[in-house]
Amino acid sequence: MRRLADRLGVGTMSLYAHVPGRAELIDLMVDAAFAEVRYEAGALDPADWRAALETVARRNWELFDRHRWLLDVDTTRPPLGPGTIGKYDAELGALVGIGLDDVEMDQILTLVLEHVRSTARQALAADAERSTDGEWWTVAGPVLAGLLDAARYPLAARVGEAAGSTYDAPADPHRAYAFGLRTILDGVAALVAQRSARR
Repeated sequence: MRRLADRLGVGTMSLYAHVPGRAELIDLMVDAAFAEVRYEAGALDPADWRAALETVARRNWELFDRHRWLLDVDTTRPPLGPGTIGKYDAELGALVGIGLDDVEMDQILTLVLEHVRSTARQALAADAERSTDGEWWTVAGPVLAGLLDAARYPLAARVGEAAGSTYDAPADPHRAYAFGLRTILDGVAALVAQRSARR
């Protein structure tokens, strides 16, 4: 609250005339950020629900990239404001009429958004730490080599080596984002096909 007051050039206590406290201020900030997510007409056409959900994922990644602080805010109980509700309503539009019930639509949207949030958090942290990856590997490499006995941990040794040489880093969040989203959407396609076959 003090930093915001300083930025606005007002006294900290004067802010309390507008918001009761920090939690309410964060809710307002989250709702304002969510209101930035806009979709052009036809961008979330359920006739191509897969492309529509890819657009939803991309827009949310861009949101986290613009407002990295959002990744540290618990939105399990999101603020009930027009930005949040409008974003939810628009994004559900990608799933309307494809053969899912309302709860499944909510669960799929939540799954996509949580996947984006998780991989965005990893990617933005990795981007911030990229300059220290070399230092980390200098220290961790010998420790890992000493601990990772291929005879005792054959799968960890084999898979870890393959992943490490492919990523040239401890992880590749951008690859995880693409792989995870593709896998989620493949699962949605299977669910939609299953519902269609039952009809």
